[in-house]
Amino acid sequence: VVRVCDRVVDAVTASEVVVERRLDSVYNFLPVVLISGTRQYRIFFSMTRSENGDSTVAASSSTAYGENDVLNHLPIRMKSKVVRGFGRGSKDLGIPTANLSRDEYESPSDFDVLPCGIYWGFARIGQEETYKAAISIGYNPTYGNSVKTIEPHLIAPATDRRRHASSCGETVLRDFYDEPIRVSVVGYLRPELPFEGLEKLVEAIKNDILNSEKLGDSAENQTIMEREWVKSDEPVLTS
Repeated sequence: VVRVCDRVVDAVTASEVVVERRLDSVYNFLPVVLISGTRQYRIFFSMTRSENGDSTVAASSSTAYGENDVLNHLPIRMKSKVVRGFGRGSKDLGIPTANLSRDEYESPSDFDVLPCGIYWGFARIGQEETYKAAISIGYNPTYGNSVKTIEPHLIAPATDRRRHASSCGETVLRDFYDEPIRVSVVGYLRPELPFEGLEKLVEAIKNDILNSEKLGDSAENQTIMEREWVKSDEPVLTS
């Protein structure tokens, strides 16, 4: 285990932040997310080796952001194309997601500055109907991804036979690769978190899906407006 101490600007406390990661994780430059209340700090590691084999680990921090910062960005409308991801949603979890292409991404909010977290909203792929969605934006810390992704899980209606068709009882639709997708990120659910084992991760995602279903039924004007935008062919940018 490598122990790294690094002072973070405007940090969680006035004391040092201590992060423990296995050496191979540090070497792969995987980000570590620190959670303090409603605020998140993302720590990035790099490692250099000297000629005699000694290793030096350096840590740098990203700007902290909290729930209020995230809420100020919402809702976020976006268009893109569905591309192949890591395939873990279906294979490992039984919760398939539609992975948005970074190259085809259109939105007023820049891909790289989108606040990481788990959200609820709506999504439509191609000429399909509009679905409620639980949406992950970030690095999937349980898997330690180094690439940021946007991955909505589309939720079929309760009466649809596909609603509980997966191995863990969640929605399974057809493959949508290379098809256009429209997404509205309406509300914030929670920060993205690392979980100890897939069982706990699946439990958390299933809870996110239930919350997304309930919130998607809201009669609030904003919820209705975002659902209607996803159904439409209106551009992302509005006057």
